[in-house]
Amino acid sequence: MSADRGESGPTLVKCLVWDLDNTLWKGTLLEDGEVVLSEEVADVVRELDARGILQSVASRNDHDHAWARLEELGLAEHFVLPQIGWGAKSASVRAIADRLNFATSTIAFIDDQPAERAEVAYALPEVRCYPAEEAASLLELADFTPAVVTVDARRRRRMYQASFERESARSDFAGPDEGFLKSLDLVMGIGRAGDQELSRVEELTLRTSQMNATGVHYSDAALRSLVTDPNHEVLVTTLTDRFGPHGAVGVVLVERHPRVWHLKLLATSCRVVSFGAGTAILNWLVDQAARVGAHLVADFRPTDRNRMMEIAYRFAGFTEDPCGCRDAVPGDPGTGVQRLHLVAERRAAPATLTIEAVDLA
Repeated sequence: MSADRGESGPTLVKCLVWDLDNTLWKGTLLEDGEVVLSEEVADVVRELDARGILQSVASRNDHDHAWARLEELGLAEHFVLPQIGWGAKSASVRAIADRLNFATSTIAFIDDQPAERAEVAYALPEVRCYPAEEAASLLELADFTPAVVTVDARRRRRMYQASFERESARSDFAGPDEGFLKSLDLVMGIGRAGDQELSRVEELTLRTSQMNATGVHYSDAALRSLVTDPNHEVLVTTLTDRFGPHGAVGVVLVERHPRVWHLKLLATSCRVVSFGAGTAILNWLVDQAARVGAHLVADFRPTDRNRMMEIAYRFAGFTEDPCGCRDAVPGDPGTGVQRLHLVAERRAAPATLTIEAVDLA
């Protein structure tokens, strides 16, 4: 079983776009008046959602009528950015990909009409196109089977829906950025990583480049060994607001010595740069170290992409000034790695978010 596509590849599908008539449901809504959804197809929609694969709609239909039927069937909430109207299907698929900021090579399209699939494949050759009769078998395909389903993957659709609501609220807000951030009721959680969070932590160290202090990738096995080491703290940062979860947005790796805390890694998602997440995490860590009278030494390796992280460190007060506490940090930092230093002092809580964190002091 394979999709009609211009180019093939092993890339995981990030969003599946459904046609409605005789694809998602049996029948033509405007002609038959009543359509039937098979439980088998409904199960596919729910399972893809659970795997973290987004789903949308590209259908030639009356929008209000079709959306009302999706709500009656209990599936409307599973679809983001539905494109229901009378334009070309390829235009609808492109609009979905553009709004999600996804490459078209990560988009799939399913439709019962060969002509519609051909039109999409011609305009967007990287999109994987599937005939409707293969809908029930999609879950068996590698294209729709992630190697690991993380905590964030299971709630990815809700996170995207929340982000669209958040963007709309920001465009309607007339005041300054700080006022908008305060209106969000942001809550940052900082806690020790457990089994459920570790796969997301590994993903953050692998995928985050602009806000990764060293560019080092820690494997799942390496992280698990550090989690059980009493001298190390593997911390995962989450963010929520009044619209919903942002998910896991940061990872902190600290080795604690009697006089100095060694910050080996700080990485945050680029999605939360505008919320001041990196600064909030650093200030919280500095405050924790100050409470026990420890200095901080942070590893930083400049790259062509992580300039923002360097600014965050410098703004927090880290310098290259000499200090005897550096001798307490064992090991060669490695090629290109700077060891920045900070004499920790108590820091005030951030004005735009609430931090709910584990106590390291």
